[in-house]
Formats: sequence, structure tokens, C-alpha cells
Amino acid sequence: MKSLIMTLVILATPIAASAQTPSSDAPVRQTVQAFYAAFNSHGFNHAADFTTDDWNHINPYGGRTHGRAEVLKELHEVHSTFLNGVSDNIEKLDVRFAGKDAAVATVLSRMSTFTSPDGVRHVNEEHIRTFILAKRGTRWLIMQDQNTVVMPPPTH
Repeated sequence: MKSLIMTLVILATPIAASAQTPSSDAPVRQTVQAFYAAFNSHGFNHAADFTTDDWNHINPYGGRTHGRAEVLKELHEVHSTFLNGVSDNIEKLDVRFAGKDAAVATVLSRMSTFTSPDGVRHVNEEHIRTFILAKRGTRWLIMQDQNTVVMPPPTH
């Protein structure tokens, strides 16, 4: 019985030692919050501080943009037109680690009212966005994000 207990303790030790503590998600949260601060100020001039060069963005309409330069071009375009003055505020932020250098952050947020290019008025719309972050040196950087509109359940 003693040897069984010792074996279990030895096997559990590497898992406990490598587990990330809740406080270790603070830098990941700060990176995601930097994205939302840039969104709400409509200025992504410091995107290199929180994104990778090969950042991929999937927008709520299913479009995919590759590379930071192209994503920024798209963001500047939409933020100077139909998203001008629109805010997107975090309501809930969860972080999970896929390894010591990879994290997934899921954000539930609420956007202020805007009218999309197709003429649809979006009021108090809820979004869920998934961020994949990579640790590069000491910094956590967004390498991909996908934004999805949360659709209310159908009423009968």
C-alpha cells in the first residue's frame, strides 16, 4: 500500500508542478484587454504590442484576413466607417492554457448600436470572441481571433 501511495505521489508531482495558477493568466488577460482598448479608441497603432506578425482575424461575417498588416488595414477601414464611435465592452473573460506558451481566451462582450453596410441596425448586440495567444519571449500575443455574433434563441 505504501508503494502504491508513493507511486501516486510521484506521478502527480509533475502535473502539480507544471499546472498554471489562476494568477498566471493576468498577462493573457492584459493582452486581450489591450485589444479591446484599441477597438474602443478606434486606433490600432500599437497592435504590434499585442499581436503577432502573422495574426489571423475571422470577422462575424465569416471573412478571414491573414497577417497583421492586412488585418489592420481591414480594422482601420471598418472603424473609419460603420464602426466609427462604436464600443465593444468585455462582460466575461475566460482563459485556458493549452501549454506553457499557448493560451485560449474566450470573451463575451456587448457592442453599442451600429448599422452594418447591409443596412441592418445592430442594437445592444452580444458577441463571443475566441483569441488564440502565443507566448513570445515574455509577452503574450494574439495570433488569431474569431468574432461571432450571439444570436438570441428563436421565440415560438
